[in-house]
Amino acid sequence: MNPDMQTRRRGLVNRELQQNHLPNCHLIKGLDYGSEDITILPNGLAIISTGLKCPGLPSYSDDPGKIFVLDLEDERLKPVELRIARGFDIDSFNPHGISIYTDENDLSVYLFVVNHPEDNKSQVEIFQFVQEENAIVHLKTIQHELLHSVNDIVAVGPESFYATNDHYFSNAALIPLEMLLLQAWCTVVYYSPEEVKVVADAFYSGNGINISPDNKYIYVSDILDNAIKVMEMQENNGLSHVKSVPVGSLCDNIEVDGNTGDLWMGCHPNGGKLFPYNAEDPPGSEVIQIQNIHSEKPVVTQVYADNGGVIQGSSVASPYKGKLLIGSVFHKALYCDLK
Repeated sequence: MNPDMQTRRRGLVNRELQQNHLPNCHLIKGLDYGSEDITILPNGLAIISTGLKCPGLPSYSDDPGKIFVLDLEDERLKPVELRIARGFDIDSFNPHGISIYTDENDLSVYLFVVNHPEDNKSQVEIFQFVQEENAIVHLKTIQHELLHSVNDIVAVGPESFYATNDHYFSNAALIPLEMLLLQAWCTVVYYSPEEVKVVADAFYSGNGINISPDNKYIYVSDILDNAIKVMEMQENNGLSHVKSVPVGSLCDNIEVDGNTGDLWMGCHPNGGKLFPYNAEDPPGSEVIQIQNIHSEKPVVTQVYADNGGVIQGSSVASPYKGKLLIGSVFHKALYCDLK
């Protein structure tokens, strides 16, 4: 094992946090079983995946996973469950990472969802979002041998996306060995109906993924390397490495501010408390912002930190008009004013 990584990993297992709270924070009522990933449309509609069931983590509901919409322009902040039209196996729905693609021609909105209907099984579901009916219509299920342990996706077309694999081994018994060895085996895969290929590798654990506002760069959170990797998109849909930006935390999903290009991450500051979970000593939460990521000196800032007393296991942070919506793997969702 790399000695530097071993030191970093040890420091993040049971790290004690100094509280760094934002003003006017409150929990969102109705999001009680996690809000693992959140993406916000330009009109202020936040799409939220909830109810992820992950081995080793608590699950507070036996119900299948759900997708909610939350109108951030509505002061009531009341999440509404999106109805899934007939023809989809709702009972096995276990949503993880999500992404939105809007067709420039007809303005159709497509929702891409990573789904784990069974242990150690990954597939991607494509839905069409029907805002007027608070519904999503299932269009397609995608399975492929290269998409063996998908964590997150970023849509780049109505049927195409980049996806991170967060594990190398598909056998559950071997996954702890992978964590122990800390080998850079994980990948990013490009998928389209015409072509499926590995476009980047050598990640310790590929997690969150997103795209720059100019559609030129892909950002990947290598959670065990405590870094955000910047890659440039090529004409053949491949990716070339540009830089690695250390963040000092186990950052999960990545959201990108469409106006400023800033990156926002919900992170696990003391990830060793996630596995095994102990309600008496819960995992904390942290939000990291990266400004000017393409400059020689990106600015990495801790925007929020909590020791688990308010929100546990933060996994995503999405800004909108001076506010911040923070989601978690299995716990709550928090809405705050930004300073």
